[in-house]
Amino acid sequence: MAYLAPTQELGRRFVMRGLTGNVIMLNLIRLRTVADYTGFPDIAPESPISGRAAYDLYIEHTLPYLEKSGGRLDFLAEGGSWLIGPEDERWDLVLLVRQKDMETFFAFEQDPDYMKILGHRTAAVEDSRLLPLGEISS
Repeated sequence: MAYLAPTQELGRRFVMRGLTGNVIMLNLIRLRTVADYTGFPDIAPESPISGRAAYDLYIEHTLPYLEKSGGRLDFLAEGGSWLIGPEDERWDLVLLVRQKDMETFFAFEQDPDYMKILGHRTAAVEDSRLLPLGEISS
C-alpha cells in the first residue's frame, strides 16, 4: 500500500498533538521510475521524465511558496536501503522541512498557487512517509 497524502484521521491526530514552536517535517520519498502525469496534463512535460526529475520540478516550484510562508528546506539528501530496518525497503530522498509553527504549515499547504503545482509531487512519488517532529528545547 502506498501513502501519498494524509488521511482525515491522521490529519486530526496531527492537529490534536498541539505542537508549539517549530514543526519539522521528516519526509521519506520513494520515487517512480517514470513520472505519472496522468491526472495532471496541464503541468505535464512534453515528453516523459523520471520521477526524480518530476520531484526536482516540485522542489523548484515549491520553494518560493515555502519561503513566503516563513518555512524552509533544512535538509535534502539521497536515501537508500536501511542499515537497521526492513531489508527490502528503500527511500530515494530524505527531506527535513521546517515551519515556524502549525499555523504556517497549514497556510503553506492550503495556498491555492502551491496547490496548482502539487501535481509534480504526485507524478513523482511512488510512496512516502511524513512525520511531523516537534523540537525539544535543551
